[in-house]
Order: sequence, then structure tokens, then C-alpha cells
Amino acid sequence: MVAGEASGDLLAGHMLSALRPVLPEAHLHGIGGAHMMEHGFVSEWPMDKLTVRGLFEIIPRYRELKGIQNSLRDRLLAERPAAFIGVDYPGFNLGLEEQLRRAGIPTMHFIGPQIWAWRGGRIKKIKRAVSHMLVVFPFEEAIYRAAGVPATYVGHPLAEVIPMQPDAAAARAALDLPAEGQGAGPVVAILPGSRMSELKYNSAAFVGAAGLLAKRDPTLRFVAPMAGAAQRAWFTQAITAAGLQDLPIHLTDGQSHAAIAAADAVLVASGTASLEVALFKKPMVIAYKMMAASWHIMRHMGYQPWIGLPNILAREFLVPELLQDAATPQALADAVWQQLTDLNHRDRLRQRFVEMHHSLLRNTAHEGAQAVLRLIDRA
Repeated sequence: MVAGEASGDLLAGHMLSALRPVLPEAHLHGIGGAHMMEHGFVSEWPMDKLTVRGLFEIIPRYRELKGIQNSLRDRLLAERPAAFIGVDYPGFNLGLEEQLRRAGIPTMHFIGPQIWAWRGGRIKKIKRAVSHMLVVFPFEEAIYRAAGVPATYVGHPLAEVIPMQPDAAAARAALDLPAEGQGAGPVVAILPGSRMSELKYNSAAFVGAAGLLAKRDPTLRFVAPMAGAAQRAWFTQAITAAGLQDLPIHLTDGQSHAAIAAADAVLVASGTASLEVALFKKPMVIAYKMMAASWHIMRHMGYQPWIGLPNILAREFLVPELLQDAATPQALADAVWQQLTDLNHRDRLRQRFVEMHHSLLRNTAHEGAQAVLRLIDRA
């Protein structure tokens, strides 16, 4: 198995929770993180070696990443495992899967690349590379099957992990935030991304927005989960650079789900985190910034007007999306304020997110594990 970032590690760990009991003696190895290791997975490289995002951002790391891919490929070709499972991270995994499948090793890809959103031509490579695709959105199964790629819809693991009715009071207590009605105002969660490349481009605008919101309502409290020490240091530096050392913001080590559950509204970088916010039924503003050269190329490659997963699933702009030059501190602050104060909108949004949650809810770990067993049996 290979997972290349924190969200993939979480998804793979969920699958392994069902797979390990039925394959107790299996040697599970490759590249992964702490959630996978809980089930006896052995990571042969640190997962953060793979963490990079963007078209141009990958260039300085290409030789290192290609070296890891080639080394793992050679090990697996010599070992000939019962199956290889790539978890998301298509830029790395699809190339590896293609080489392994050509050599007769069954390959599975968990979470299909968003060919329905951009770069649809990748379906040809997927057909060569993947013996079986596991998809997490209801509409994807038909797309892959029509292209000749066997596929199974297993639901989205986050829909099982996140409760249908989150407990905001318990989350605030866990984070040492004042309970509602104890003199403190609403809580805004700030999620600028888990990768350093995301923090580099998002932090200044997100911090600036928080500063403007705090001026508008001094009773507001902010919470920002950080994925690691490096991320915390970078974000803290951004707060200092903005002259906002007195900003009432609580930086947590991880605990992103608690931060979202505690919040009245969320400012979130586009990606899986936006789906998590929707499953927690919270109003949000989705924002994203990246290297200018990458943006100028990627903005012309999309097939639909949305980039946030909640909007893609709803097929409409349920929540605001502010991207690149539009993601100014003032614009972000205004949009978050609207999400905080429009009570009718908040009620409608909650109902839509409840419906979305039900549509994604399956026993994902069990369904995924059964698909792996069928793949091995066929082989």
C-alpha cells in the first residue's frame, strides 16, 4: 500500500481496520502513516517524503520522488505481492500501478482521481494501471465502468467517522474553549491546509481575514489545527508578521475534527477538509491560493465551475469559493461574516449537509476489505 499524505493515511487506516482481522498473517507494507501503522503496517519511507502539491512545486522534488518510486517498484517486482493498493495520490501511485500490473501484479486504487473535474484524459492511464477502482462518491462508479475500469462504490469513510449530530459543546470543552453563553462570542475555525506548500500561500490571507473579523466583533474566538511543528511555526510567524499577536486564536496540535465541531463557521482550504466541514454541518468559506504559474495553467483545466467538494456534490455553489487573487483578507472576512450571521442560510445549509452525509454513508471499511479479498481471490 502507498498513501502519500495525511488524508490518505486516514482512509487507508480505516480500510485496514477491516482487512487486518481477515488477513491476520499478511505482511502489510509500503509507504504510509500513523493510522496505517496502528494495524501492523510497515512504512519503508516516511510518508512526508511524498507530500508535495502543485505543477511547478514538484519540479525540485522530482528526482527524489522518482527514486523512491523506482526503489519500491523494484522491491515489489521481486516480492510479487498478492495485491498493491494505491491510496489516492495519483501522480505517484498510477505510474507505479501501471508498471506492477504490466508485470501481472493485481492493482487497486482507492479514491479515484477526479477525472470528472479535470484532466479526464487520465482515464486511459487508469485503465492500463488499475485492476479495480474503489470510489467514494456515488456518481463515480458509472463513470469508471463506462470507461472499462471495474469499480465499486464503497461510500466515503469520513461519513462513518463523523457523527450525524456533532457535539459542539464537548468539542469546545476538549479544546478549552469557552462554552456558548459564557461571555465568549462565536468560534471560527481556520484550516489553511496541512501541507507546508499550502500554508506558504494561504496563511497570510487567512490570518488577515481573522484579524479583520476580530475587529468587527471582538468577542469572536478562533481555533486553528496545525498538522505538525513546522506548520505551527509557519502559521505563528504569519500571525506575528501581520502584527496580530493579540489575536484570540488557539493553535492546536492536530484535533482538526474537534476544531470543526466546535466552530460556528469555518474558513477552509479546498480539499478533503471542505468535505469534513460539510459532514460536520458547518457553514464555511472555501479558499485556496497557490504558485501563480500553477494557477494560470490549472484554472483552464477544470470541467465544472466548482472546486470545493461540497459544491461539486451539490452541483451548485452552496458555499462561497474564493480562489487565488480573489482570496483577499477583506473578501474572506466578509464571506465568513455572512456565513456567521445569515441564520436562514445556516438552517438551509445544515439540511443540505445532512442529506449529503446520508448519501455518502456506507460500511466503507468492510466494503473496501471485501473488494481487496475478491481481487486477491481472482488473482
